[in-house]
Amino acid sequence: MVEFALVMPVLFLLLIAIFQFGQAFTDYIQVTNAARDGARKAIVSRSDANGVTTVQNTVKASVWSLNKSNMGITVSPSQPWTAGQSVTVTVTYPYSISIMGVVVGSGTLTSTTTQRIE
Repeated sequence: MVEFALVMPVLFLLLIAIFQFGQAFTDYIQVTNAARDGARKAIVSRSDANGVTTVQNTVKASVWSLNKSNMGITVSPSQPWTAGQSVTVTVTYPYSISIMGVVVGSGTLTSTTTQRIE
């Protein structure tokens, strides 16, 4: 019983740390997927007059648990787009890993996707 009482807080902190890391990794997967979806939307909508806005809306629609107002979305180059040109979509999102209210890691998740316009 005494050994369990001594080991339990350490195991509990380890479990919380695993959960927090998993949440940060899930956020990174969403950021990567959003950049890929945005680049795909850009390459198939080169004739769209509001292409950059359409790409930004696609990126925001492709995430499900992130705060969309905290996302940074960059589309380069700006319009007009021509066939054969490459478009780069960069998505950024802040993260922080906290254990019992103490921030042990924070930064920005960034993903960039470049694709050639069809």
